[in-house]
Amino acid sequence: MTAPLTARIYRGTPYNLVRLAHALRRGELVAAPTETVYGLAANALDPRACRAIFRAKGRPQSDPLIVHIHDRAQLAELAVPNAAAEKLARAFWPGPLTLVLPKRDIVPSIVSAGLPSVAIRMPAHPLFRRLLALAGIPLAAPSANPFGYVSPTSAAHVRAGLGRRIAHILDGGACRIGLESTIVDLRDPRAPRLLRPGAVTRAQLEKVLGLPVPAGPAQRRSSAPGAAQVAPGLLKRHYSPRTPAVLHERIHPAGAARSPADEAWIFQSPPRGLRGPNIFWLDPRGALAPAARRLFQTLRQVDAGGFRVIHLERARGDGLADAINDRLARAAAR
Repeated sequence: MTAPLTARIYRGTPYNLVRLAHALRRGELVAAPTETVYGLAANALDPRACRAIFRAKGRPQSDPLIVHIHDRAQLAELAVPNAAAEKLARAFWPGPLTLVLPKRDIVPSIVSAGLPSVAIRMPAHPLFRRLLALAGIPLAAPSANPFGYVSPTSAAHVRAGLGRRIAHILDGGACRIGLESTIVDLRDPRAPRLLRPGAVTRAQLEKVLGLPVPAGPAQRRSSAPGAAQVAPGLLKRHYSPRTPAVLHERIHPAGAARSPADEAWIFQSPPRGLRGPNIFWLDPRGALAPAARRLFQTLRQVDAGGFRVIHLERARGDGLADAINDRLARAAAR
């Protein structure tokens, strides 16, 4: 199917959901909301549909896709689960947690970057769950944006990035969490690894598993564009604005006050006594959940502001601060 000049945005009515479920079964792409970010969904069991995801995003096939399921019973149809995976699924699904496990042959190799593993999660967003149930198929759905750019947290973000490349966008409002899912490598259940931090924190994972969950892949994998990754979101540069960004441990307000007007500054909370058209913050009180929810929206806003450089301040606090800082570091990577 040839995408229209501008993708159509659908309200989440029962009729539209049925229509979009049929489109997915025909092998078409549908951008849809999740509680984390908007995803670009296709039939995960159809290699041709999955290749269309990579084309629309300009995504290298070395970066695997996350498969989304509606029911926990589907996990064993797509992957080889273990006791650790079952514990985490019971604790956090539906929700913002992705599990990497050995894959079944039914999963096409294009979904897993040719590796014998697959990343799976059960989303919590009610519209996406209805779409999954109506489609009756697992859906591969990476973030619905051009590859490497700031992730979308609204239907308008999707249309701005992919509106000329896809036909269908399901509008579910602003994403509740605003950061991609936590990813845990459970290929060896005795040695779980946190591959990408998210709203499910390392402390929560360790409490459920009763095991330490160190960060980083079990084996060092190349971050070169051509190297197959075990999960998405592992490349050094990702979630990045087009404007060059610099990450700071702390930003002194006086330094920002003396800066040229073409330099933008993003703080976790409003800096005392510092205001101006180049000063931005993620939450009035610096709270982590709303800061995470607004991070990508703020990066997009500042990126469109014509600034020469964006200065980013690392988040402070526990839990979600790790996820926010992971995205900031990748956004500022050279």
